Amino acid sequence: MKRFQNKVAESRKTLPAAVAIGIGIWLLAGLVHQQWWIQFACFLLSIAVMTELDNSNALIRIFSRMTPVSFMAFSCSAAFLFPSVTGAIMQLCIITSLYTLFNCYQDQQATGWTFYTFLLLGLGSLAEPQALWLTPLYWLMMLTTIYCTSWRTLTASLLGLLCPYWFVGAWILFACHGDFTLIEEHFSQLVSITLPADYQSIGLPRILSAAFITILTLVGSIHFVRYSFRDKIRTRQLYNSLMLLYGFAALLAVLQPQYIDVMIRIMIVTGSPIVAHFLALTSTRFTNIAFSVVIGAAVLLTVFNVWMLSFHC
Repeated sequence: MKRFQNKVAESRKTLPAAVAIGIGIWLLAGLVHQQWWIQFACFLLSIAVMTELDNSNALIRIFSRMTPVSFMAFSCSAAFLFPSVTGAIMQLCIITSLYTLFNCYQDQQATGWTFYTFLLLGLGSLAEPQALWLTPLYWLMMLTTIYCTSWRTLTASLLGLLCPYWFVGAWILFACHGDFTLIEEHFSQLVSITLPADYQSIGLPRILSAAFITILTLVGSIHFVRYSFRDKIRTRQLYNSLMLLYGFAALLAVLQPQYIDVMIRIMIVTGSPIVAHFLALTSTRFTNIAFSVVIGAAVLLTVFNVWMLSFHC
């Protein structure tokens, strides 16, 4: 007899139910009153891309929709992220760039997919320049886990990354008469470092959300490492890529907390499949109890963050 955890993880009704709950949370948080339509559209598109990312790469070896469901749970529990248009656009670009990057697996001729990957990364960096910090990690993944590095793909990556800025540069020359002050201010955010780190400005909602995501992702990572032999080599390498990105984002959130909103979005994207893998592929009495505890914690955190958000809107 299946446990409650496995019934939820393997049910076809879980995803539509989660979407309905997610829409309800957005409405309660102030979707209509605050006119967060662009952010909400990015949220729905992100769910669709996360679902396709899961399906096309078989991230979970059984039928389960826990990857997009975990993404929705983390996103809705971090309700303080709802108002940011630039953050929502950046997050959508990161998810889509991972989808295109994973399509390059063991294909050193995948110049098209590589170009699209870094084009999306460049577009995301136009919204939030800190997305550019992922560029060296993407190159590292191409070399060590995705195995698609060649002179052609490296060239395609540079062209894709620079493409959005070529268009922005042309627009500045035409509309701003060559005043590149906006570009200078944009890139100056990449080297803006605060020492010592100011943790008092973060606030309790962000600390709780980051801790919640990190604890679950750490548990999921340990479980994956212990039982990764049951997955295909390709799946292992994709999860290794996600864990690398998550570790980088979590480290930056600790060292430079002024960027915690951007880092939490990256943590949500990269941590969701790891947590979903754990929740979908465990079936002990302990994990069944833990699953109920996780749901309860997610509900409490969501209620708290939506309540706190109402005071700032």
